[in-house]
Amino acid sequence: MSAAAEPKLRVRNATKAYPTRSGDVLALDHCSLDVRPGEIVSIVGPSGCGKTTLLWSMSGLHGLTAGDVLLDGKEITGPNPEIGMVFQDANLLPWRNLEANIHFPFEIKGTKPDRIWIDELLNRVGLEGFGGKFPRELSGGMQQRAALVRALSFKPSVLLMDEPFGALDAFTREEMNRMVEEIWLDSPTTIVLITHSIEEAIFLSDRIVVMTPRPGRVAAIHDVPFPRPRSLEIMSTREVFDLTNAIKAEIVGKQQSRYADPVPQPAQ
Repeated sequence: MSAAAEPKLRVRNATKAYPTRSGDVLALDHCSLDVRPGEIVSIVGPSGCGKTTLLWSMSGLHGLTAGDVLLDGKEITGPNPEIGMVFQDANLLPWRNLEANIHFPFEIKGTKPDRIWIDELLNRVGLEGFGGKFPRELSGGMQQRAALVRALSFKPSVLLMDEPFGALDAFTREEMNRMVEEIWLDSPTTIVLITHSIEEAIFLSDRIVVMTPRPGRVAAIHDVPFPRPRSLEIMSTREVFDLTNAIKAEIVGKQQSRYADPVPQPAQ
């Protein structure tokens, strides 16, 4: 991927303040970021740093107090058919079976689902034959796979993922990471992923964005140099160990500096 490529997504001075009874809470403060076409970018940072606020502003689901987000050079002002989203919870409608849940976005848009593409996705994620099952009949991992299929079913050019595998066990999470990379390698979609797992970010990403404590700003961006497809064996290498520790040190350092006692000043 050319570093000179025009951004697929461009966040410019994103600022978001939430009004409360005791005053505004500033979640983002002049946060700027470019995401290139076809790359996977993970966003990490301390809890409450505005990661999800940033992602939701990219989706058009949350407006900004100031600044803007551009998709292919055009400002995002609301939900966009070019953007798919996978949430922390699968958010499957319990009264609909899996097939009906996947078809739901097409019903809202008044368009026909591409059944061949959906069947291919279901096969890729191991859910072929489960179309008639209801969410209560599926494991957590299977529900998240269904949510991923639903988000990819209308072939978005951008996929936003908000900590989608955080509630899964370690084995299932690794399996989901491999599956996402496999699908991405076949049809490179621009992906932005929020995660608390630095290891997950390293395995999946081309670049990792580290955010400051609230109010969120971009503190650092790390390139991930490992070739694709990636195997789990790389996660035990010294290079991954060093990158993981460098990112952890940045996050911890930013948190400590936020709460550090002021340096005493010499008496005048």
